[in-house]
Amino acid sequence: MKNRLKVLRAERDWTQADLARELGVSRNSVNAIENGKFDPSLPLAFRIARLFGLAIEEVFQDDHVSS
Repeated sequence: MKNRLKVLRAERDWTQADLARELGVSRNSVNAIENGKFDPSLPLAFRIARLFGLAIEEVFQDDHVSS
């Protein structure tokens, strides 16, 4: 799944560790999500979207949907 997590995090000048702490997950989890190696659970995806004040679709996009 494609995502804008790295860009959103950088806009706030947060490290992966900062974001992980905010979300209650490991830094490795944040890294894996950012690099498309791990798709977050639905509850985690909603937490991420809420943290950035965005709709979930503004953070995550299905790989099979063309832009």
